[in-house]
Amino acid sequence: MPSQLTKRALEESLKRLLLTKPLNKITIADITSDCGISRMTFYYHFQDIYNLVEWACEEDAARAIAGNKTADTWQTGLLDTFLALRENKPFIASIYHDMSREQVERFLVPVVSDLVKSVVDEHAARRHVREQDRDFIARFFAHALIGTVLDWIARDMRDDPQQLVQRVATIADGAIETALDRLEIPGGYIAGSEGSVPEGSAAP
Repeated sequence: MPSQLTKRALEESLKRLLLTKPLNKITIADITSDCGISRMTFYYHFQDIYNLVEWACEEDAARAIAGNKTADTWQTGLLDTFLALRENKPFIASIYHDMSREQVERFLVPVVSDLVKSVVDEHAARRHVREQDRDFIARFFAHALIGTVLDWIARDMRDDPQQLVQRVATIADGAIETALDRLEIPGGYIAGSEGSVPEGSAAP
């Protein structure tokens, strides 16, 4: 079985098992038995169950966001992420309750940061903002989004995802623009390095 298919099969087995028992009660033997593979094959792909959980979270989020990383489409990507989380509610709820918040955040940060950074970079293309400042803005808003997602999960996913995304969009769009405006380098400097120089000027 190809590597990616094996990983997905293990993910599906884990999600099936979570319908009947909590994450901290599931063993690697349970997963391999359900999946029909050997323990050796499991360990070839993952270090332990939490490594499988991390991979599954990142893959699911990446699939939901894929193709929706622009200023015009990020809201669709975020909505699809909320819907994907709700579709996998037993899996997500078990992770949230059986793992620390820090662990869950670590799973989400790379994917959400990638989404936000794409939007920030698109807005910044019309401005002269240093790369490190764009990165900071992206991390700032990524953590705000992740906090919103985790609070939603803690509330048993009761709030309507469409309304949540609309609220986030109302705040984030103008806020990202404002942050970039305030961090823009005066005088039309070229973004990207500490030794930036004004456009049209010769570097020393």
